[in-house]
Amino acid sequence: MATPKSVAFYTLGCKLNYSETSSIGRLFEDAGYLEADFNNGADIYVINTCSVTDFADRKCRQIVRRALRKNAQAYVVVIGCYAQLKPKEIAEIPGVDLVLGAAEKFRILEFIDDLSKAPGKGMVQAGEVSAAKDFINSFSFGDRTRSFLKVQDGCNYKCSFCTIPLARGASRSDTVENAVTNAKKIAALGTKEIVLTGVNLGDFGNGTEVIEGVKPKKEAMFIDLIQELDKVEGIERFRISSIEPNLCTEEVIQFVAESERFVPHFHIPLQSGSNKILKMMRRRYQRELYAERVDWIKKHMPHCCIGVDVIVGFPGETEEDFLETYNFLNELDISYLHVFTYSERPNTPAAEMPDQVSVEERRRRNEMLTILSEKKRRHFYEQHIGMDRKVLFEQSKTDGKMSGFTDNYLRIEMDLQEGLLNTIAPVQLHSINAEGLVEATLAPKLV
Repeated sequence: MATPKSVAFYTLGCKLNYSETSSIGRLFEDAGYLEADFNNGADIYVINTCSVTDFADRKCRQIVRRALRKNAQAYVVVIGCYAQLKPKEIAEIPGVDLVLGAAEKFRILEFIDDLSKAPGKGMVQAGEVSAAKDFINSFSFGDRTRSFLKVQDGCNYKCSFCTIPLARGASRSDTVENAVTNAKKIAALGTKEIVLTGVNLGDFGNGTEVIEGVKPKKEAMFIDLIQELDKVEGIERFRISSIEPNLCTEEVIQFVAESERFVPHFHIPLQSGSNKILKMMRRRYQRELYAERVDWIKKHMPHCCIGVDVIVGFPGETEEDFLETYNFLNELDISYLHVFTYSERPNTPAAEMPDQVSVEERRRRNEMLTILSEKKRRHFYEQHIGMDRKVLFEQSKTDGKMSGFTDNYLRIEMDLQEGLLNTIAPVQLHSINAEGLVEATLAPKLV
């Protein structure tokens, strides 16, 4: 076929997916392709999928249809976690031409010339996830304000509800040296903030080379990585995307508290406030350790933002178990929740467990925690009214406005001043508007 001139991307899911999409985009750019806006039509559409939500299949089909409405002759390529887990099903979606697994997605250009729009199933290139042994470094670029830097991939944990190890393989990491090199490249592009991403970020340090079936010992730990990144000139903020409570050590917390570049914001998955359910989930901690981590953070950084992942409706979760989670979260000094409704995943132990919770009950529990999250977020915001905090300014979706996040993750909105975009400046926080954003003005010394 004639070499296509344009490629467009659509990314579902996490920050890690966004970093990988951006890197794959640079592969196309280096090969002479032009990147097009997804809504404006392209010769090739690449859809990077997620497996966390329970409507991955439906969402994937919707995006494929959207792409083909823009260009019925376009080639459609599906990659990502869902592509690794369900390659044959995806290949049968009308209009899909190529499905690439975890070990194949960064070789996408090798397969492009073999695509055909002939009727029938799409071509599948998705081997066993065990083939995804190498760490492929990635970082996002395009938004000059922040970049997602991938430093770790895969997971060795065996949580009973999770398909990520099946979709991304074993834990593996970049080297400290290469991560620092990438951070310097990002700084040279004018980006002010780097968000560190990975599947199990705190497990950083696993090598990639397997010799006679034995994984190498860790050459570095997460604390070693952040200590070296903190020295990179030109990046004004580093943000840790998510870290497991058992890996969020006091050493890490103390370092972030003392760092001028690592911001006071932690996102720490909990999943349940019931020790019974945590054990059934095969999590590596109990609620007491989680509460201890929150106490440590608030001791060192009283104004730190703490986000929490929680799953409702896990098999066997009784009303008493759920209320134990609700009350535990209500009493914790946290800032917001990401609430997930449990959904069965094929090939996971949880899907075979007895005492599945009804869909209606799962939704009710989700709604209760979502309301609690809004109360927590508003309380956290209200604690800062009248204070000065530094904000990284970016373009707002609202005309005549600019928005941004404080170092500790309060979302603010102000009247647009073009010269302040992609800069960091102190503001005075005044009130919370109807959209739940903090209204602010420049701190008096800048006016």
